[in-house]
Amino acid sequence: MIEVENLTKHYGQHVALDGITFSVEHGEVVGFLGPNGAGKSTTMRILTTFLAATSGSVYIGGDCVFEQPNRVRRRIGYMPENNPLPIDLRVRDYLDFRAQLKHLSKDMATKRIDEVVDECGISDVANRYIGQLSRGYRQRVGMADALLANPELIILDEPTSGLDPNQIRSVRSLIRKLSGKHTVLISSHILSEIEMTCDRVIILHEGKLLASGEMKQLISKSNLAVVAEICAPLNDIKNWASEIALENSELIEQKNGYVRCRFSAIKNNDIREQIFTIVNERGWELRELSLQTPSLEDLFVSLTNGEEGNR
Repeated sequence: MIEVENLTKHYGQHVALDGITFSVEHGEVVGFLGPNGAGKSTTMRILTTFLAATSGSVYIGGDCVFEQPNRVRRRIGYMPENNPLPIDLRVRDYLDFRAQLKHLSKDMATKRIDEVVDECGISDVANRYIGQLSRGYRQRVGMADALLANPELIILDEPTSGLDPNQIRSVRSLIRKLSGKHTVLISSHILSEIEMTCDRVIILHEGKLLASGEMKQLISKSNLAVVAEICAPLNDIKNWASEIALENSELIEQKNGYVRCRFSAIKNNDIREQIFTIVNERGWELRELSLQTPSLEDLFVSLTNGEEGNR
């Protein structure tokens, strides 16, 4: 569905994208990740025909983004972050206007508006002015717009931003229902949502592709982590962790003198026995010692900190 090859974008002397290559198959739900400034927004603007590239090629459903932009636009539903909605229109009037821009027939527009209003949970505000809606409702109106023409490819930029937990679950459920029939590309900083929603991820950093593939396979390459709660002075634990070269140590002071520690296992070795021995030798108290499997957050941090070079 998406074929990107050697995509490069320069803003003057700044290289926003440095020859990235990736593909997304029809029906996949893919997370598009990276720190701020990684090149995600630039890539999405190019995919959606809003921005020209410096070099490289991009095809959506076999159509060239640069040579056949109108055909590409008919294939895409796009919800940008902080979607600029007209505050002086009612929700249903706005969707009707958008349906006309998307060249839906009157009968089809009526049918699709009813469907997306229901799917996105905005039936109760369909006749209210957009300017009267909360940020969460505005997000859902933006998603309804993206789904309106029943596009092959749906691109969502921070779709759960501003939503409460119940709304987030609803959006997550909706995205999963879209898989198979639609291709979905999701950009989000909420990694736990990506982990629960997507099967594959693409990770960018400083305009370069760091990783692309099935999430489980990529996560399996990350180091295990050990969590311990130790009653000892924070500086003493810091010095000890530094002495034995425990990288990516996260140390958070708790009540009653305890420190919650999270250590990355070196080369996936189980270091719990080593920690237990040291704690006993130093006379510290230990109330938790557990092994934690890696998460998408662990993969993301390790890659964007330059600790792993796997692509």
